[in-house]
Amino acid sequence: MKDKMAEDYFAPLAKILSMHYPAAAVEPIRKAYLLAHKAHTGQCRYSGEPYITHPVAVAGILAEMHLDPPSLQAALLHDVIEDTPIDKKTIEQEFGRDVAELVDGVSKLTQIKFENKAQAQAENFRKMVLAMAKDIRVVIIKLADRLHNMRTLSVLPEHKRGRIARETLEIYAPIANRLGMHSFRIEFEELGFAALYPLRYKVLKQSVAKARGNRKEILAEIETTVQQALRNTGVATIKILGREKHLYSIYKKMANKHISFSEIMDVYAFRIIVSSIDSCYRVLGAMHTSFKPVPERFKDYIAIPKANGYQSLHTVLFGPYGVPIEIQIRTEEMDAMAESGIAAHWLYKSVVKGKDRAHLRAQAWLQGLVDMQKGGDSSLEFIENVKIDLFPDEVYVFTPKGNILELPRGACPVDFAYAIHTDIGNACVAVKINRRLAPLSSQLVSGQTVEIVTAPGARPNPAWLNFVVTAKARTEIRQAVKKQKFGESIELGRRLLERALSTLSLRLEDISPENVQHVLNESHFNTLDELLESMGLGSQIPLAVARRLAFVVKEEEEEEEREKQKATQILSKQPLLIKGSEGLVVTFAACCKPIPGDVIVGILSAGRGMVVHREQCQEVVHLHGTPTCIYLSWHEGMLGDFPVEILIDAHNRRGVLAELASTISRSEANIEDVRVRDKDGRYSEVRIIITVRDRQHLAQVLRRIRALESTIRVLRI
Repeated sequence: MKDKMAEDYFAPLAKILSMHYPAAAVEPIRKAYLLAHKAHTGQCRYSGEPYITHPVAVAGILAEMHLDPPSLQAALLHDVIEDTPIDKKTIEQEFGRDVAELVDGVSKLTQIKFENKAQAQAENFRKMVLAMAKDIRVVIIKLADRLHNMRTLSVLPEHKRGRIARETLEIYAPIANRLGMHSFRIEFEELGFAALYPLRYKVLKQSVAKARGNRKEILAEIETTVQQALRNTGVATIKILGREKHLYSIYKKMANKHISFSEIMDVYAFRIIVSSIDSCYRVLGAMHTSFKPVPERFKDYIAIPKANGYQSLHTVLFGPYGVPIEIQIRTEEMDAMAESGIAAHWLYKSVVKGKDRAHLRAQAWLQGLVDMQKGGDSSLEFIENVKIDLFPDEVYVFTPKGNILELPRGACPVDFAYAIHTDIGNACVAVKINRRLAPLSSQLVSGQTVEIVTAPGARPNPAWLNFVVTAKARTEIRQAVKKQKFGESIELGRRLLERALSTLSLRLEDISPENVQHVLNESHFNTLDELLESMGLGSQIPLAVARRLAFVVKEEEEEEEREKQKATQILSKQPLLIKGSEGLVVTFAACCKPIPGDVIVGILSAGRGMVVHREQCQEVVHLHGTPTCIYLSWHEGMLGDFPVEILIDAHNRRGVLAELASTISRSEANIEDVRVRDKDGRYSEVRIIITVRDRQHLAQVLRRIRALESTIRVLRI
């Protein structure tokens, strides 16, 4: 009786297998089913059905796509590792390494403990990406697993339905789209939309059904006109299909473009399937001859395929009665690729070129994700980057050699540079768009030729993170900035330690390796570089580290205090030079805005490095003489523009601001910010932040402002 029941559950899958697979291939699949049935005995789904119905349904979805037998075996066994005592080793012994690796890749990863659900979801997705990068079949099985779960979502509690539906719309539907699996994406979006917004779905469904009933006559007339135009070309068409927009697509278009339902339903869409690429362009010519094309609405995805391998000609025409007609023209192979993407390899054996293209693109994308996750700090950061990557609206630009590069809409030249190679991105200093210099933050437009200008020794600018859009660029810039900060922290830490050791008449080279190792062990650092980095970032006090390295131990506290005061006096006479090349670990305080020529001190701030203040800044006066306060001086060759705030009291009359701006500009200073406050109707208080080279330059600017008739007084704040 048990065997009979087991066969009953297997029957739907057996029927599909008998149509598409030889008998020899069916037996190993049946064997996997029997093991899964035995392992899941006694387990039920939320609906009360035996659990085995789920893996059988997943295998059925894949069998319809003609996936290879190992994939079907893995689909049947995909939950046994997590939910039953059977382990990976047992599966490998029974069915071979290939099936075991697939099952392991698809298995859910719920055993790991995380701080919150968002982190758990992100980490599971991250591991799924790594697994599917090893074998592309993993993602297809995972998508089929999610598809069946979505089809049976109605039995779950409302809060679970919402969470799973949102995850499907945010992650799984875009992955299916990225891999060209159009039919999966459509079903994910329809089911997700219905579960997440049931009322909106119901209203929209009723509206669409009503609108379609009113469109039948005009649709038939347009189809007749299109067929007549095709007959005139003499091209043999295989199919003409009326295309229906699915509900989620209509909903998104209404929400994103803020347009009414009637505006969307006024568009009539057709798909024309022909036998060859040559016929595609001939049909396009016939359509443009018969109907006027809408300007800038033609896209040639045959010459430039989408990232997921999709190919087709798209055009929008003015049809009868002035209604817009959307036409897609493609070959049978392109249609197969559009529907099934990477799965077309198994489903359509004739799609050889398409298969190669889709697989290469999918593998390249997955490898990019693997490279990205190596540099990411956390799973949440990784999943956010992937989301950026999964929602591209493509822009196609050219390299100087004429190669086409595809980037997401909104991409800038820095994204372009990193898309070519990480080293090009890191060394990028300027860009030429269509042979003219342009800002690195410019948004690229399809058809432009982009040339990156690099320089040896150039480094990424953290400000680029404000305008790059690709995940690769964002990850690489963060990595480079971390490395840069690490190196700069070590260099500053070394300079601070050498200076502190000089108070003890020592140099770093004089310290014995034993002493260095002793201090490293005490401080829980593995290497001297780690200790120096910690000092450069302000987390360790240089004077304290120097004393420990020299093993200067005083028993009496009073004498130790005298030694500290003596060392502080010595250090105040030997200020540390600020060269301007310290980079990210030395910052200039916004409160007092120091400029070259000012008497300055540095305050070590844990994690931030050293913050430079003017000596008399009220924020740091109380820290003078403490170990965290470092006496500094400016290097003679210090170059750069430094912000400084000035206060001007002026007569309130027309043209005062223009006069001030002109004077400051003639003084070779730049205005960064202006704030004006009316005092009593006759006088105005003007606060201006300008950039100057040093105190001498500032004095020159202030002299010229004082010389103006409208100026009452001017001073530096």
